[in-house]
Amino acid sequence: MAQMTFPATLENIEAATDFMNGILESAGCPMRTQMKLAVALDELMSNVARYAYAPGTGDVTVSVEVLEDPKRAVITLTDSGVPYDPLQKEDPDVTLSAEERGIGGLGIYIVKQSMDGMTYEYRDGQNVLTIVKNI
Repeated sequence: MAQMTFPATLENIEAATDFMNGILESAGCPMRTQMKLAVALDELMSNVARYAYAPGTGDVTVSVEVLEDPKRAVITLTDSGVPYDPLQKEDPDVTLSAEERGIGGLGIYIVKQSMDGMTYEYRDGQNVLTIVKNI
C-alpha cells in the first residue's frame, strides 16, 4: 500500500489524482477504471476540502492499494475533520428534475453507483472512507 498526505484543498485534488494514477498505471489498471476512480477521488476530496474542517483547514491522507484475486483497487481517504458518514445520507431521487431534487448529495450517489464497494468508519478520531473498484 502506498499513501500520501495532502492539505485538504481543492487545489490538491490534481496532485492526489496523479499520485493515485501513478500507482494504478504501474499495476496495469485500465484507463477506463482509472477514470472512474479519478472522478470518485475528485468528489470525495472535494467534500473533505469543503466540509471536513470548515471553517479551518486540515489534511487528508490518500492510500492506494491494488489487491489480487480478484484484482481490485482500494482507495482510502482518512481525515481528522468533523465525523461524517456519507453512506448514511439518503440517495437523491434521480427521477426528479434538478430543480425538484435540490442541491447536494448527487456526487456521493455517483461514487456509490460507480464503485464496486464503499465503506465508512470513524476510528481513532478520524473519518476513514474506502472505495473499491474491480479491475
